[in-house]
Order: sequence, then C-alpha cells, then structure tokens
Amino acid sequence: MSIAHPFVYEKPATVGQALKLLSRHGPRARVLAGGTDLIGLMVDGAERPDVVVDIKGIKGLKDIRREKSATVLGSLATFTDVLESSLIRRKLPVMAEMAGWVASRGVRNRGTLVGNICSAVPCCDTGPILLAYRAQILVKGPRGARRVPIDKWFTGPRTTVLKPRELVIGIRIPDPGRHAGCFVKMRRYRGEDLAQASVTVLLMPGKEWRVAFGSVAPKPIQGKRIERLLKGRSLDAGLMDKVVDLTAKEIAPITDIRSTREYRAHMIRVMMRRALEGAVSRKAGKGPPYGSELI
Repeated sequence: MSIAHPFVYEKPATVGQALKLLSRHGPRARVLAGGTDLIGLMVDGAERPDVVVDIKGIKGLKDIRREKSATVLGSLATFTDVLESSLIRRKLPVMAEMAGWVASRGVRNRGTLVGNICSAVPCCDTGPILLAYRAQILVKGPRGARRVPIDKWFTGPRTTVLKPRELVIGIRIPDPGRHAGCFVKMRRYRGEDLAQASVTVLLMPGKEWRVAFGSVAPKPIQGKRIERLLKGRSLDAGLMDKVVDLTAKEIAPITDIRSTREYRAHMIRVMMRRALEGAVSRKAGKGPPYGSELI
C-alpha cells in the first residue's frame, strides 16, 4: 500500500528551521525521524498531516554523549545506536538490554527512542526504562527550551504533554551510580512482536529500588508502592512474596488482541520475581548476562 493523501515534505537543516516550520503549520504538521510509526499510520490513513517535517538532516541530534553528570541521547538516536553504544552499556546497561528486545533489526536500525515515547503507545519499550532511570525529555518550542520529567510526559494512550509547535531534541538521564537491573519483556512468540507486558527493575546504590511497567496500564507506569516497600531493604523470600503480591495492585491490564487481562495479571507476577532475582544477582556480579531472555 502507499500513502494516498497529498502532503508537503520539508527537510530543515537546523533545529531553528524545524521550529519555524512547526510554528507556521502547528497541528497540521508531523515530525519524521525514524518513521517506523508515522509512515505506517499515514499508509493506513490514521494520520493525514498537511506537512511532514523530516529532521534526519539536522546535525547533532543523533549523538549519544556525556554532559556534566548525565548521559544525553539526541532525538535521532536509534535503538541500534543505543545497543551498540559503549557509553550506554557502561552507564545504563539495562537500557541497552531493552534496546536489544525492540522489534526487528530493521526497525531497530530506523526507530528512535524519542519517536517511541512521542508515539506513547502503552506497550512502548522505552517508557518504563526511562521512568526507572528518572529521565528528562528535552523540548524546544516558540517559548524556549524546557525539561519534562518522564513521569510527567505520558498523559494517556498515544498522548503526551508535547505541544503541536514543540520539538523533542533529546533525552537526559542523570548518572545513576553503580547499579544493576533487568528489563523483562513478554511477547507472543520469539522474534518481532510488541510487548504483552514488560517489567523494569533497577537496584540502585543505597538499596534504592526502581520499578516500572509497560503494557499493563493506559500508559507506562512506575511501581511506586513497590519502590516504597523495597526502599533500603535487602531482598529475601518473604519480601519477594510481598512484592509479587503488591504487583497486582500497581497495574490495570486490559484484554486486547495480544493478550487477556487475566494472563497479563498472572504473568506480570512471574516476570516481577525473575526481574528482582536478576537485579540482585547482577548487582553481586553474577546472574545472566544483559540481553538474556528471562521469560
């Protein structure tokens, strides 16, 4: 199939030029980065923009770099870029693990992390990871630049706080210190598939725990009650059981084409247990290598 409606294609060379185009066309414009979501939606007729602003020619937006006490990923950084980055593997190993489970090699080569969070589907893989790492979304618009904490970013299925004339230029992740964790993703089959459910667990310095979920609520969510329960504590069998039981109170799964509500609710308990065990063992220098399939 092809795109059946006419539109104007623009390819700015700078962020400033991109912002001028978005300011001029407002809600009638869509930003094209990797295109793995947008092009499919345009082919299906679900998106019919008057103007497509292709930002792939803007220099610097593909960088993954150190900036003071943080790692910054430009809005054109792809999942393959993340997976192959020595900086990410060293500083944010669970993010690299997540990137390896996204779709297919072809999609990872094109799809961007920023595009993933701008699409804001409940099953997006990037959302829970960024929630666990306490990321900030770097946005520019007609009124200047702003940083949006990731826990304020998602407002519902396919909706965010991004305004029509704004552009996401990157993601900033504060240094987490020496930590370990797990990203566990359940799919219907081995290979290319969206998440039926996902769990992210990070074990931070000082026995701080971070937990986030995907595909079990209208948007990616933090496990705040679980984090409070675990704070400052070492994991033992009794605490593990309490966390697994509490998981059911954190999520709100639905039945859809990929899974039933009941199956998600059952499997998220299994995934939570394995993610906790994996995080503890990795923090101790043992456990499965990052990228291992745990479900």
